[in-house]
Amino acid sequence: MHLFSFKTTDRIGQGIIGLITLLIIIVPLLNLAVPSDSSFHVSTYAVTLLGKFLCYALLALALDLIWGYCGILSLGHAAFFALGGYAMGMYLMRQIGSLGQYGNPLLPDFMVFLDWKELPWYWLGFDSLAFTLLIIMVIPALLAFVFGWFAFRSRVTGVYFSIITQALTYALLLAFFRNEMGFGGNNGLTDFKFIAGFAITADTTRITLFVLSGLALIGAYFTCLGIVNSRFGRVIVAIRDAESRTRFCGYQVESYKLLLFVFSAFLASIAGALYVPQVGIINPGEFSPLNSIEVVVWVATGGRGTLYGAIIGALSVNYGKTLFTTYSPETWLFALGALFVVVTLFLPKGLVGILHNLKLRKTKEVSPPASTTAQPQEPK
Repeated sequence: MHLFSFKTTDRIGQGIIGLITLLIIIVPLLNLAVPSDSSFHVSTYAVTLLGKFLCYALLALALDLIWGYCGILSLGHAAFFALGGYAMGMYLMRQIGSLGQYGNPLLPDFMVFLDWKELPWYWLGFDSLAFTLLIIMVIPALLAFVFGWFAFRSRVTGVYFSIITQALTYALLLAFFRNEMGFGGNNGLTDFKFIAGFAITADTTRITLFVLSGLALIGAYFTCLGIVNSRFGRVIVAIRDAESRTRFCGYQVESYKLLLFVFSAFLASIAGALYVPQVGIINPGEFSPLNSIEVVVWVATGGRGTLYGAIIGALSVNYGKTLFTTYSPETWLFALGALFVVVTLFLPKGLVGILHNLKLRKTKEVSPPASTTAQPQEPK
């Protein structure tokens, strides 16, 4: 069963999507049309920060789809996020051309520094945006398909699946740290200058990336909503609640889980690809298992199994992270751990559970009390 009634979740979800839509309309106007000395002006830094939050919300939505509705707790979704980010980073590095520090029109600066003589074969094609977008969609989804096929066919579930997904992202972290892999090693990819022919630091480019992030989040939300409200969605909820019984009913449980896992990885990759040009860097640290655990905290804080709860959790936790790391950076990890403990013990339904309870309380206050006075019966 769903955690909340459909009508309540639909209203809250519509409110969240309406708020995001409002943001992607108003924020560009306040940035471009309002003078910088006005109190209503939204700085380019704030636009970039909001865009980054929207990318995180898309990543959280991807995790909530498989964890909240199918019971698949992945601790490796940072891997798909980072792979999408690296694909976009490779395209952005190819756009630098001869404007790099060493002036090489073909090789990125780090390859020149490491005395590489030619561009590796797996970098070919990344001078094309269309090819890059294809790689962003295909490679993470292909990795998820291969990994999920072996895991689900072997009926690896629960904590064991979580552990092997964490091992996957840690293995990728170690691989991308190596200089001979050709991905920038510890420093990663940075110093981007152009995207699709436009200066990446220009206000209009930042606004465009912010709007694209918002539209991607809205599109992903409605796609996920369509999935969970379909017959396919009812089957994956049945798998979450009673996997063995669903299998005995004749459903190919492994196929359903695999398809959902691949689509979730695809969404995470899109989030990473939109994230990189806004923050201006991608390095192996994005593969860190801690990042995947943070995503779990976002979803749990917002309320898993609701889709919009993942968005609320990602936006609220990352806003709190921004405040904590500004005023007291050394206490952020303690605050994050405390938040997860509090949510687990006292808010099992997350922040949306509080909204749901407030809605029920308001409904009870508005509804007239039921009459307990017995009505006299007419004599026969």
